Amino acid sequence: MKTALSIAGSDSCGGAGIQADIKTMTMNGVYAMSAITALTAQNTTGVRSILESTPEFLRDQIDAVFEDIRPDAIKIGMVASAELIEAIADRLSYHKAENIVVDPVMVATSGSELMKSNAVTVLIQKLLPIATLVTPNIPEAEVLSEQTVHTKEDMERVAKIIGDTYGCAVLLKGGHSINDANDLLYANGNYKWFSGKRINNPNTHGTGCTLSSAIASNLAKGYDLETSIQRAKDYISGALAAMLDLGQGSGPMNHAFDLNGQFAK
Repeated sequence: MKTALSIAGSDSCGGAGIQADIKTMTMNGVYAMSAITALTAQNTTGVRSILESTPEFLRDQIDAVFEDIRPDAIKIGMVASAELIEAIADRLSYHKAENIVVDPVMVATSGSELMKSNAVTVLIQKLLPIATLVTPNIPEAEVLSEQTVHTKEDMERVAKIIGDTYGCAVLLKGGHSINDANDLLYANGNYKWFSGKRINNPNTHGTGCTLSSAIASNLAKGYDLETSIQRAKDYISGALAAMLDLGQGSGPMNHAFDLNGQFAK
């Protein structure tokens, strides 16, 4: 069985972060593991507080996983501080990790800020150069590129800037009203658009976490990057289309929409 490691924050309401990653990885057929960067007290309406792991403890978590069950892919999500990002980059470089997918989580779906400003600088300097793929949404891409995005052409320009500058593939997610949920992959100097139909579901808590985890899961199973992205988009479309409605804010998706085993009954 292939394995994947999520390095991210915990979401107490279960729709994003580590919890979403584990659900997604399990539903996409890999063995899920975790290294927790922070505990959050949050629900579908917002983030109340964040308690970060220490860099030393995060290093211990990553080392413990690699020394026993080596991950076939890594997904990196919410990392709030520069010190934690440095710890992650150090340990992944030491272990020569492969198939690293970075979801640069800066703001929660609810609008709460999740990353300190100095952490963004270290993310750019230390994590992006070792990443296989980075998956920013449009606001995050604007921060990473220091450019504004208003059109499809802007998306292509900004994806190229990020990819060429930091040497990683870029999946720029177009769900922020630029187009009808179409995402742009820039890799090795080439562009590929992944079309998607916007699903009229207001419950989108954890969509970024879920997409990046699904991509990492498929990379772990040996699919190429384009196939991994397409399979991940198909999975997230199914989870959104299941129309789960929980919570008073932007609720979670149904990660287990395709769970048909006897123990799920």
